[in-house]
Amino acid sequence: MVNGRYMEVDPGVELFVQDVGSGDPLVLVPGWVFSSKAFAAQVEHFSKTHRVIAVDPRSQGRSTLSLQGNDYITHGSDLTKVINALELKDVTLLGWSFGCLTVWEYVRQNGLENVKAAVIVDLSPKPLSTDPENDWVEGPLEDIADVHTKNLRNPEGQRAFITDYATEIMVQRDLEEDELQWIIEEALETPYYVAANLFAAGMFSDYREEAKLLIENVPTLTIAAEHWGDTARSFMQRISPEARVEVLGGHLMFWEHSGKFNHILERFLKSDA
Repeated sequence: MVNGRYMEVDPGVELFVQDVGSGDPLVLVPGWVFSSKAFAAQVEHFSKTHRVIAVDPRSQGRSTLSLQGNDYITHGSDLTKVINALELKDVTLLGWSFGCLTVWEYVRQNGLENVKAAVIVDLSPKPLSTDPENDWVEGPLEDIADVHTKNLRNPEGQRAFITDYATEIMVQRDLEEDELQWIIEEALETPYYVAANLFAAGMFSDYREEAKLLIENVPTLTIAAEHWGDTARSFMQRISPEARVEVLGGHLMFWEHSGKFNHILERFLKSDA
């Protein structure tokens, strides 16, 4: 059984928060429609050396399904409330996918006073661009619009999108049937109408200033998937020449290649202790 607690961030809205281990705090924020279950291998490994805080964002996983606040401004505010309530100091923030937006939004709202380090896992700070040939983006505008206007309009479409994304983007091997089913069930904990709100809010975000602020003031590591590794490195180093970028696996590399990912993260944490 997972150790966790529920923390109220708004009247009637609770987040499920794992809080395990002791030491310097490492805060894990999952991506779009996923829960902190995706970080099981990281929670187990790093709770031996750190105090690991793994959050299910609003309307995701075991947290309250809310009709309000399904955007990354609110997710950033929710994360602030969790960090403050737990009295965490000098945190290392790790966001995966749209969870990176929550990390950058936390920085936008709070600055860097309480941030010791940051790890950005496989998301551009500007997911959409009019120059997709040169910028690190989630895809052409037409494809992103199709997902929002077609797939995320009913449960069947959401299920089809998650299935395609899981098998084509998230991992580099053929998924076992039970693995694919787990990914689909994780994603469908967030209903399509909330998923659509989060998808649009994420795609229209622009956190280049916060990304630059982090890179140039605290130890910051970006870990990008192999399928756009060169593009990600070039884009992040245009934001700041000081950007550090590692490349590994697919979008769910910390799950598929957990040993390699944990080694990269452990090395980063030790180098900046």
